[in-house]
Amino acid sequence: MTKEELLEKANSLPLAPGVYLMHGKDGTVIYVGKAKKLKNRVSQYFQAGRGHNLKTQTMVSLVDEFDTIIVGSEFEALVLENALIKQYMPRYNILLKDDKGYPFVRLSREQYRRFSIVSRVASDGARYFGPYGGRLETRSALDAIRNALHLPTCHKTFPRDIGKERPCLNHHMGRCDGFCRPEMSAEEYNRRIDLAVQLLEGKVRLVTAQLEQEMQEAAEALRFEEAAALRDRIQAIKVLGKRQKVIAGVCADTDVWGLYLEAKCCFAVLHYEEGQLTGREAELFTASALDGEGEILSALLLQYYGGRSALPREIYLPVEIEDQEVLEQLLTEKAGHRVVLRVPQRGDRAQVLQLAAANAREEAERQTSNQERAGRTMELLGKLMGLAEPPEWLESYDISNTGADDIVASMVVFQGSKPAKDRYRRFRIKELDGHPDDYKSMEEVLTRRLTHYMEQDKKFMPLPDVFLIDGGEQHAKVARRVTERFGLAIPIFGMVKDDRHRTRALITPEGREIGIQGNQAVFSLIGRIQEETHRFAITYNRQSHGKSVRGSTLDGIPGVGEARRIALLKKFKSVRAIREASLEELLAVVPKNAAQAVYLWAHPAPEEP
Repeated sequence: MTKEELLEKANSLPLAPGVYLMHGKDGTVIYVGKAKKLKNRVSQYFQAGRGHNLKTQTMVSLVDEFDTIIVGSEFEALVLENALIKQYMPRYNILLKDDKGYPFVRLSREQYRRFSIVSRVASDGARYFGPYGGRLETRSALDAIRNALHLPTCHKTFPRDIGKERPCLNHHMGRCDGFCRPEMSAEEYNRRIDLAVQLLEGKVRLVTAQLEQEMQEAAEALRFEEAAALRDRIQAIKVLGKRQKVIAGVCADTDVWGLYLEAKCCFAVLHYEEGQLTGREAELFTASALDGEGEILSALLLQYYGGRSALPREIYLPVEIEDQEVLEQLLTEKAGHRVVLRVPQRGDRAQVLQLAAANAREEAERQTSNQERAGRTMELLGKLMGLAEPPEWLESYDISNTGADDIVASMVVFQGSKPAKDRYRRFRIKELDGHPDDYKSMEEVLTRRLTHYMEQDKKFMPLPDVFLIDGGEQHAKVARRVTERFGLAIPIFGMVKDDRHRTRALITPEGREIGIQGNQAVFSLIGRIQEETHRFAITYNRQSHGKSVRGSTLDGIPGVGEARRIALLKKFKSVRAIREASLEELLAVVPKNAAQAVYLWAHPAPEEP
């Protein structure tokens, strides 16, 4: 549609509250806005001589169509606008880069209930506590409760793992009562969990009184060791009770906002409870420099609090916002209690606003520095490699073996200077026979990797900007031969090590060595890539070798698969002990047919002369 047609359509809109969606030529939503009177607001975009700022002019020049949604009130328009921005993520709206929530403590529903920390409440029947001010504070509180009640912190699964292994070091250090032992009942475990629940609910006095009564009863019955343990537990809970005043309950009474609007835009939120600073959040966001501070702040508040289940009672802002009353109404309805927006001008409240602004500035400068430093490193690396542009994706390979068997390879990917672990891959070498050969292993790995790419396997797409091979010139030549076979021209460099097994230089397939020790940033980056590639290969090799060793001796026994091999080794600790075990001992671990097969394997009938 032309601008004249768009203006004509806008003039036909009603003078009613609503939301409008601006579409580009491809139908994409590029902007979402709200209005008290749709006709007046939308028509302004297409009227000549309105004096729009550069951002608005650019957006309007891309508009090909718009839609409107009429609502009953300005309040409804505000709610709908926020929902549509989250749905479409329009490029010309102010957008948070991440939508975080306050952490919660989750209590599962199984027989042996467990605590965990999650970001959101789910409809899964579990019980949730919180939200709390920050993940670190939440973890600290949960650990303190576990330590006070001597609850397990290990990853054992109950009742499956009860009695299968010795209690861990925490039990011997007096930090856990060893619920993995058969003599510890499920009833006692869940009683402790119930006490932990009461502590999370803030019922410290109730728990203390209950334990003091148990301590008195133990002392009267002359169980002095038990009484002493209860005394220590009570003392730990009393200390915890003092600590909980800062971190328990609603996450904050007051949130204080600070903004920093320069090359990098950042906001900081300080969470205060009972006059004490309990947490801080800071985050970069995208916004045009031409947006007003009030407009930016209004958009941030909607997105920030829109995804949270707990809200403060007061929010301090650095500037007034246009929709303050409507936003207060929205937040109040969401929170279930009165939420007030204030713009302090003087006194202590104004000082905390300055502190929030300083936090926002510090975070923006820190992240800018890190990004700029990483950018300069990649730019210098690209120049050393002779590339037209700095490399964005680096892909590194290493071979690890323990003889002719268990030969594996690792593929590690770095996005700039950071590892992209979701793109890591590992390979088991299949085509070698007789003896290890690093060159043939590397050829097989790269051939398989590029074959996956040619077959449009999404796990191996796209191709990297650079191949890094752990090895010298010959390894680089092997890689070049493979890429040429596929008709690809990817820059390849070997990572050459010094006498101390550190990467000292890069080398091309033609034998040209590129020194990197003269630049600390590049030297450090290549060293980290080489170490990470080696670590990933070694880890996989050890896992693979361990499995083959464990299974090799017991392989071929009828009725004994992987699960039963593991069960036998867990119980008897060694193959020798399995050989020496009686049939009755074997029957306690595996079914009758498998036990008989293992016993016959360990006690074969003597050969006839």
